[in-house]
Amino acid sequence: MNVDHCCYSGTVENLPNSVRLDRYASEILGLLSRAQIKSRVLEAKLNGRPVKLSRPVKTGDRLELCWLPAAPFFLEPENIPLNILYEDERCAVINKSQGMIVHPGAGNPSGTLANALFWRRLNRQSAVQFTDEPVGWRSGIVHRLDKDTSGVLIAAYDDEALNFLSSQFKARTVKKRYLAIVRGTPEKTRGSILTRLIRDPRDRKRFTAIEKEKTSDFTGKGKIAHTEYRLIKSWGKDYALLLLKPRTGRTHQLRVHLKHIGHPILGDRIYDPQSKLSEGPSESSLMLHSYSLALVLPGEAGLRRFKAPVPEHFTATLAGLNNFTEA
Repeated sequence: MNVDHCCYSGTVENLPNSVRLDRYASEILGLLSRAQIKSRVLEAKLNGRPVKLSRPVKTGDRLELCWLPAAPFFLEPENIPLNILYEDERCAVINKSQGMIVHPGAGNPSGTLANALFWRRLNRQSAVQFTDEPVGWRSGIVHRLDKDTSGVLIAAYDDEALNFLSSQFKARTVKKRYLAIVRGTPEKTRGSILTRLIRDPRDRKRFTAIEKEKTSDFTGKGKIAHTEYRLIKSWGKDYALLLLKPRTGRTHQLRVHLKHIGHPILGDRIYDPQSKLSEGPSESSLMLHSYSLALVLPGEAGLRRFKAPVPEHFTATLAGLNNFTEA
């Protein structure tokens, strides 16, 4: 795929059944979302002939796609207070609050962590600019957390730092730890969840898991996702506190995996809308917290570990669970 020219050319492989071209390009190749394919694809060819996006593709077909690049946006700097855990000339480690969106998107052009970091970078005495694009078109965001997930996150202040940090996430050498309060208690105190993740065909905002042993009919479909967990505390069979170790970094991975094993995260309105406490604090908050992050900082050789204190909404829920079981 030549990203600069927004084109793709390749042969369809390992597809047991025919699927729509737009679904294949989105869900299996991961080129664009279905909405982006509909609005930005200029030309689609199958075996050298122009076709519609609804045309089925099968193993052995030669597919060619060309699409418009994403429209550029200007990132507005905003003076938004942040909880800084660490900062130097190259990067910043932030304890993101629950409810803060990481990056601007449709309907959220401002008020995000990216806006706040851009203001902070521009107002540093020795601000280093990104070199390959106009100022304001790059956010320095290395990885993301969901809006309702709190906790530790790292961002870069220059291109070299961004590439250095991003390479560690791609190589999966970054050590991430999350805390989650879930419904029910797993039978095993330790466990490993290995699946593929695909978009839910009934709801494009959700993802669903396909078990590894059932992927023979879905070869190449979705992305491998791996999560390990350890039980920290349980409240009978009703609730449990887990330490999560994601080995991969897929969108909604932890939320989908815990739902998949029958222990959805408390307060997850997307994957478990009925989730709530019978007593105690509000059930509207997602009980997922990015607790620690360990990686090598730009210019250093050794591993650094950063921890984000457990937030008030999390401790309040834990206290509510203690009161619930003691009542």
